[in-house]
Amino acid sequence: MGKKITIDDLTKKLQGPHHKITPQRKVVLQVFIDNPGKHLSAEDVHYILRDKDYDIGLATVYRSLELLADINILQKNDFGDGCRRYELNTASPNAHQHHHLICVKCGKVNEFADDLLDDLEADIMKKSNFKITDHQVTFYGYCSECQKKL
Repeated sequence: MGKKITIDDLTKKLQGPHHKITPQRKVVLQVFIDNPGKHLSAEDVHYILRDKDYDIGLATVYRSLELLADINILQKNDFGDGCRRYELNTASPNAHQHHHLICVKCGKVNEFADDLLDDLEADIMKKSNFKITDHQVTFYGYCSECQKKL
């Protein structure tokens, strides 16, 4: 596992002429640091902050998450259930993100880091004259715990 990301690392990414490091954005980022590897919805983040007695509105959480995703501090995921989830973006700018394995019974999300699609992606770019910048792959099935219950 690599170096642990700190709030200082993330606020340096956020600094710039168009983005301010507001207290709300800072506490939203801290939620992701405190929950590494979790895929959190805006409601999850809001609940965690309310549980810690932060007075922050759900609309503010939504706006913060969208901005942080737009500037690539967070990665936005849509797992097909109508709920957008976010996670820290720890990949280098030119690297593909990991893929996801989602259990259709319990909803658990696991990550799969091997990128098996590099050759396919190169073939598609060559044949279609289309420059691919990224891709997402999500596999649906049953986790090992749910397989035992089938």
